[in-house]
Amino acid sequence: MTPWTIGLSTGCFYRRSIFEVLEDIRRSGFEHVEVCSSPAHLDYHHHGDVARAGQQMRELGIQPVSFHAPFAARIDITALDPQLRAAAVRELVVACEAAAAMHVQTIVLHPGPEREGRPHEAEFLDRMRHAAESLNLVAHRCCQLQLNLMLENMLPHLLFGHINDMLYLLGSISTYQVGVCLDTGHAFLARELGTVIHKLSGRLQLVHVNDNRGDRDDHLAPGYGNINWPWVLQELRHTGFNGTLVLELASRDDEPVASMLARASEARRYIEDLMHRID
Repeated sequence: MTPWTIGLSTGCFYRRSIFEVLEDIRRSGFEHVEVCSSPAHLDYHHHGDVARAGQQMRELGIQPVSFHAPFAARIDITALDPQLRAAAVRELVVACEAAAAMHVQTIVLHPGPEREGRPHEAEFLDRMRHAAESLNLVAHRCCQLQLNLMLENMLPHLLFGHINDMLYLLGSISTYQVGVCLDTGHAFLARELGTVIHKLSGRLQLVHVNDNRGDRDDHLAPGYGNINWPWVLQELRHTGFNGTLVLELASRDDEPVASMLARASEARRYIEDLMHRID
């Protein structure tokens, strides 16, 4: 099989400025990244920082394949309060504009808020409708910016945390064709990894590669949890996936940059070896 591109999410350095780590990321052999939107990492509201980040990546020969939109309880595109909902849409539009300014190809968006639990059915349906309306507004701006929009499957304890919810929302976006980013760790925790690759295959363009042991979202390197990675790669191959695999790993407390990148490089080699073995 033709090896897929393997990139790195800069989210493993979300507590450090992006300007402190880009050169090290490039020296470690990663040419493709997903840019994290954590304020301590990159203030996407600051036009100067956004422009500088884009310029530095171009100078280093780093291709930013995606930008992960911000997610927080306050960024609630399902909010029952129309002012809160409008504020959430504005925040995501700012992130989309920052992505375009950095010459990023794609923005990855959680389709729901960081809100636990499922409300009663009437409220749930209202929130689903609000989410669809909000996502259409964001998708329209992405279309204007010539920016790809992808929805990412969320953790199962969150609102819209199961794949059928996301599939409904995908079908509700009429602005333009929206893609999908599969987070392997989220799907494994939701007990949906066995079916989700085929369910998403027609829209799947990006995969967040991370592992866990089935009880929490550890963002371990592949091979350090319980996910069956040879099977995952085979399934991706069978569905004709031709996108990018982005390593989305968690750093340890106060871990040096070099140590984190050494672990990321090991993870890349692990996936590359599996790709060649299942050929």
